[in-house]
Order: sequence, then C-alpha cells, then structure tokens
Amino acid sequence: MQIERNNIAAKTITVVVLIVMLLFTLMPILFMVTSSMMTSRQILRMPFTWIPEGINWINFSKAIKGLDNNYIFLRNILNSLVVSTSVAVTTVLLGSLTGYGLAKFNFRGRNTVFMMIMGTMMIPFETIMIPLYMVVTMLRIQNTYVGLILPFLVSAFGIFQMRQYLTTFPTEFLDAARVDGMGEFGIYAKIVLPNCKPVIATLSILSFRSQWDNLLWPLLVSQSAKMKTIPQYISAFAEEKATDEGAMMAAAFIASLPMFILFMSLTKYFIGGSSVYESRKG
Repeated sequence: MQIERNNIAAKTITVVVLIVMLLFTLMPILFMVTSSMMTSRQILRMPFTWIPEGINWINFSKAIKGLDNNYIFLRNILNSLVVSTSVAVTTVLLGSLTGYGLAKFNFRGRNTVFMMIMGTMMIPFETIMIPLYMVVTMLRIQNTYVGLILPFLVSAFGIFQMRQYLTTFPTEFLDAARVDGMGEFGIYAKIVLPNCKPVIATLSILSFRSQWDNLLWPLLVSQSAKMKTIPQYISAFAEEKATDEGAMMAAAFIASLPMFILFMSLTKYFIGGSSVYESRKG
C-alpha cells in the first residue's frame, strides 16, 4: 500500500512539473496570439490582460501592407519559403546520401571522414561568417537566392542524424537488392529513402525552422528590400521610433503559420521517429 501511494505521489509530481513546463513553453506563443489582436495601448497596459477586448483587424492589415504600405511582406514571405524549402530539401538529400555512404560502405578512412565532418559542428557560425561573406562577395551573388542558400546546402548535423539512423537499417535488405541486380542509386531511392520517413521528417522540420528563423546571414547578404526575409521584416518594426507593437505581433503571428503547418503535416513521422529509432537501437 505504501509503495502504491509513493507511485501515485511520484506520478502526480511528474504531471504537475510537465504542466508547469508546458505553460512556460506556451506563454510566449499565447502572448503573441493575443497581442496580435490588441492595440498598442492594450499591449503595454499593466497588468497585462490575456483576453483581448476585441479583434483589432487593422494590425493584420498593417502587417501585410508594411511600414511603407508597399506590401513587401508578401515578397519577404516568398523569400523565406524559397530559402527554407531549398535548404531543407538539399539537407535531406545530401545528408542522406552522405549518411548512407558512411553507414553502409566500408572504405579506408571512413571513421576519419566522419570525425572530420563532426568536427565542423564545433566551429561557431560567427567564426566563418566573414570568410563566407567574402566568398559571396567575390562570386557576386549578394541579393540573390543563391547567396542565401549556398552556405547551408548541407549540414554536419544532418549527416550525423542520417548516418546514425542508417547504421540500424538491416544490411540484409540491401544485400538482397544487390543480388537481384539493383544498382546502388536504385537501392538508395527505392529502399533506403522510403524507410527513412521519420528521420527525414525530423531533419526537414529542423532544417526548415533554422532557416525560417535565420536573421544573421540574411542581414549580411540581403541589402535590398525585395530580397529580405521574414526575420528582417519583423525586426524592421522594432527599429521604428514609434513602434507599432500590435502590427509587429500580427506579423510574427502570420510568419509562424507556415512553420506550424509544416509541423502538423509531418507530426506523425516526427513523433513516431523517436520510437522507431529507439526500437531499432534495442
């Protein structure tokens, strides 16, 4: 009886801790959503009222029109979609190809190559940012999609994630396909990739999000308003002398929708990926 009471108490404490963590996680999101419907005066009022008095639709109108009423927001959304989608696709393709080679092919120096790739994860982006910018300048690809995408075509983390997942993939399936006369690229496209949906979904979400939120690199490469991305657009509201907090929150709310849609569309693979990975490890 005492053991059962201790178990109930432990479960109760766990649930309470998880609820508190959930509230802390959701609080900034709830603040963004409610503030996007308020006027600036209501947002700055203390104590803050979490329930808006009404939906202030003009915030969303200002967010889409922009500070100069030029509707550049739509172009910036397109820029972020193009860059984030391109980086996610190339990260998955190049990362899975490299990870497949490192996981399933035995060749001299394989571990050395893998450790060198992992070593690049220890280098902060800020240390290579200026050399990358100089390369982009010499290639004259500033203010282009190529300049925004090229440095992030493949990531060491993506290679690591794909390699770790594929090391648990049964080699017998690959050998059977080779016996049947299937080529390596056919094996990769028809056997490996279809069985990597959980890790592909996870890597796609993480890669897309990292570029969707990227502010530092676009600040260097994108000088013209037409080539700026969503983080630059939102930060422009804070640079104004008279900041419109309501419009800024509305812009942030609209900008978060693509990320939310992507996660919800891939959530069954994203959540299921961890259980599949753990079962294969076991």
